[in-house]
Amino acid sequence: MPKLKSKSSAKKRFSLTATGKMRRNFACKNHMLRRRSQSMKRKARGTTIMCRADSKIIKKFLPYA
Repeated sequence: MPKLKSKSSAKKRFSLTATGKMRRNFACKNHMLRRRSQSMKRKARGTTIMCRADSKIIKKFLPYA
């Protein structure tokens, strides 16, 4: 059976934790930050864990992760 290809965009955006959960970055942090509230920018710092339903879809994009 041939090797499966990973989605290049998913490789750059998502990573796997040691327990098998998917980690993602927060959205809406790149530009036009002057119109966003301080609390939104503060909450969007760092990374978060995806919900199980979304991570099942992303794991299909990353077959060897």
